Amino acid sequence: MPLASAKADNINSSILVWARETAGLSLEEAARKIGLTSSTRSSAAEKMEALEAGKNFPTRNQLLEIARVYRRPLTVFYLAKPPRIADRGEDFRTLPGPVSPRDSALLDALLRDARVRQDIVKSILEEDEDTKPLEFVNSISISDSPVDIADKIRDILGIKSKDWTTDYSSPDELFKDFRSRVETLGVFVLLIGNLGSHHTDISEQVFRGFAIADEIAPFIVINPQDAKPARIFTLAHELVHLFAGKTGVSGSPTVVAPKTPSARIERFCNDVAGEFLLPASSVEKIGNITTRNSAQQIISNLAKSKNLSESMIAYRLHLLGRIDQKIYSHLREYYEKRWSEYKQSSKELRQKSDSGPSSHVVRRYRLGNPLLNLVGHTLRENQITHTTAARILAVKPTSVEPLLQGVSSLRGLFPQGGG
Repeated sequence: MPLASAKADNINSSILVWARETAGLSLEEAARKIGLTSSTRSSAAEKMEALEAGKNFPTRNQLLEIARVYRRPLTVFYLAKPPRIADRGEDFRTLPGPVSPRDSALLDALLRDARVRQDIVKSILEEDEDTKPLEFVNSISISDSPVDIADKIRDILGIKSKDWTTDYSSPDELFKDFRSRVETLGVFVLLIGNLGSHHTDISEQVFRGFAIADEIAPFIVINPQDAKPARIFTLAHELVHLFAGKTGVSGSPTVVAPKTPSARIERFCNDVAGEFLLPASSVEKIGNITTRNSAQQIISNLAKSKNLSESMIAYRLHLLGRIDQKIYSHLREYYEKRWSEYKQSSKELRQKSDSGPSSHVVRRYRLGNPLLNLVGHTLRENQITHTTAARILAVKPTSVEPLLQGVSSLRGLFPQGGG
């Protein structure tokens, strides 16, 4: 019997269940992704269930596909029990309600995947004798003044004005420049909101950002399911996490009084990010706002002039005492409902239209130039293989070169054009 079709009958079938569930997949989804098909005797899901029960065993090729789909090393399926969960930092989220087991599993898989990619990037950088620890990481304390820290971050990023967000024509332009300044510090900023398919999209209600506060290869992950202006606040918030040396996952800002160490860290990062983007001094002429309509109008005007999200401005004005809890709660519900309706209508429009940028263009934007350049140069210098490059970029090995060909700074190394 050829090796590819030989049965992998010495694996631990119970780990198949654990690996699928931690990948956030149902039996039906797993069977489809792995390539199992239904027959007259049993459905694809039933075949998957039989593998997990140890009644049947996957072929060698099927096991390789299972490892790829579940994002697990092949060796894990031969262990006596599931491995210990790796340290991915703290959970800084304060969630408005329960998160489904599926969403929790998807998030866990996304964070695990981001950490693996960061580990590979760090190992590459450590091979370079010119790589030095980044001094700004873990350089502040949460007992420091948010105003002072906001000033420090502006100074390090080369931002001269406290009212700097008004210098851009749109939130897109603001985010682009802000991201570039952060990346210049040595930070890898990625936009990741699923496991490679829209079927695994994770709502911004589940997580908004993730920071890995490493002195060699700091990572910031932003959920692109969120509104574009909201990503600006997330980037600022996660950057503060790096300055404070706090690795972990973050959710929506909350006005709930912090009662735990994690909640205090999160409030501090929110306070600094708020002061960084919308300083108290820039709204000092705004008095107490007593009606919802007037609050909505003032916030709308501020959002347009400063290229920031209305929900973030409402949060900031509430903390500064300009709007009370009742008005803030109404506004928050209104903005969330409006965004939900917009996402649904946008989804319907995309389903009816084939227009839009190519998948490579979208992927390059979400990966960021620093990561693409690092992979491109180390690949051409034979420091990494196409398989490792694919792991970092979250694509198939055959897609690595076409993806890199469209990066302008790599045109001399990947001269075929494209994308």
